Amino acid sequence: MATTNDFRNGMVLEVDGNLMRIVEFLHVKPGKGGAFVRSKLKNVVTGKVIEKTWNAGEKVNDVRLDEVTMQYLYSTGDEYYFMHGESYEQICLPASMVEDVMPFIKESDSVTVLMRGDQPVAVEPPNFVDLKVTETAPGLKGDTVSGGTKPATLETGAVVQVPLFIETGDVVRVDTRTKAYVSRV
Repeated sequence: MATTNDFRNGMVLEVDGNLMRIVEFLHVKPGKGGAFVRSKLKNVVTGKVIEKTWNAGEKVNDVRLDEVTMQYLYSTGDEYYFMHGESYEQICLPASMVEDVMPFIKESDSVTVLMRGDQPVAVEPPNFVDLKVTETAPGLKGDTVSGGTKPATLETGAVVQVPLFIETGDVVRVDTRTKAYVSRV
């Protein structure tokens, strides 16, 4: 058990039977009334973000999750296989657990698997990945960085909006948290 005084970014709590990670929090002490803590929580499994207000000093169930670096090996359609980098043990995860992050992961990429004991809970890709553009509309001469955007299909099948000057064959950096183009590599 912990209290709201122990909050820190990245801490995982059990709220209403769901595992929630603290994205940000703020202790508020109004001039009138008791202090409270405003927090943004992200569901570890589904990725949904909610806001919750706690009374100051309120007890919460904190959860210990281990972060294990694993390598993505392959998929068989509805199952994805990952290998532990040190012990070479393989785990199989269902598509429902990893479907939102797989568009940004290539075979042999390293990912972080959150484990609760021996049970995998979620997969987190690196914050930024570099992927090759396989299909996009041709760029026009004179297009600048400040211009509009167009859809581009990446080598993993993901589609992101990129500036007009990006062409097929370019390598782009994508932020996996926002699923948005960052820069050309």
